[in-house]
Amino acid sequence: MDELISIIVPVYNAAKYIRETIACVEAQTYRAWELLLVEDGSGDGTPEVIEQCIRDRGDSRIRLIRQPSNMGAARARNRGLEEARGRYIAYLDADDLWVPEKLEKELRFLREKEAAFVFTGYEFADERGRGTGKVVRVPETLNYRQALSNTTIFTTTVMFDTERIPREQLQMPEIKSEDTALWFRVLRSGCTAYGLDENLVLYRRCGSTLSSNKLEALRRIWNLYRRSENLSLPRSAWHFCFWAVRAVKRRL
Repeated sequence: MDELISIIVPVYNAAKYIRETIACVEAQTYRAWELLLVEDGSGDGTPEVIEQCIRDRGDSRIRLIRQPSNMGAARARNRGLEEARGRYIAYLDADDLWVPEKLEKELRFLREKEAAFVFTGYEFADERGRGTGKVVRVPETLNYRQALSNTTIFTTTVMFDTERIPREQLQMPEIKSEDTALWFRVLRSGCTAYGLDENLVLYRRCGSTLSSNKLEALRRIWNLYRRSENLSLPRSAWHFCFWAVRAVKRRL
C-alpha cells in the first residue's frame, strides 16, 4: 500500500487561484495524498470557494482547516503540520501549480536517495499560470554552508520524510522568510537536502505577492543571516553577496 503524503497549503485571499491549485493536486499520478487547505482569515470569499470545490468533487482527501483569524503563513503551515496524517510532508502555495507527476517523481527520488529532505527545479509562470520558459535548475545536494549562499530551495518544491526528521523540527519559525529559516535550521542539524533537477512546479509570480517585492526580499534575507542564524557582519555580507548574484541570475 502506498504511504500517505500530506500536502499543506496556507490559503489567504486566494479565491482567484485556489480552484486551479486544487485541480493540480487531484491530477497527480500518485494517488495516496491528503490536501490540507489551511484558511487564514481571507476576506475575498476563499472559504466559500473551497467549500464549493469540496462539495463538487466529493473527495474526502481534501480538508478545509480554518484558522480563527489571519495569523500568517508560518502558523498556517504549522497548523497543517499538526493536522497531517501522512509520513511525508509536501508544501504547496495557494497560487502555484504542480505538473501531474510531481509527487510520484519526487517521492521516488527521495526513496532512491534515502533522503529526509528533497526539493525540485521549477519554472516561473505568469499570472495565468503559464510557464515563461525560465526554469530554475537546482544542485544535486545542499548542506547548511552551501544553502546560506544559495537559497534556491522553493517552498512549493520540497518534501520531507517525518520518519527521518522529527515533526517538531519542521515547525516553521514565526518570522519573515519562515520557509528559508526552516531550511537553514534543518540543514544546520546535519541534514543534507537533495535536489531533483527537473522542472515539476510552476511558480506563479503575481505583482502583489510579498516575494515579488525585491527590496523586502533583500531585507528579509539579511535579517535571517544576522538575527536568525546569528552570523557575524563579515560572514553575513559574504553570503549575502553570493545570494544576491544567484537570485538575480534566477530571474534573468
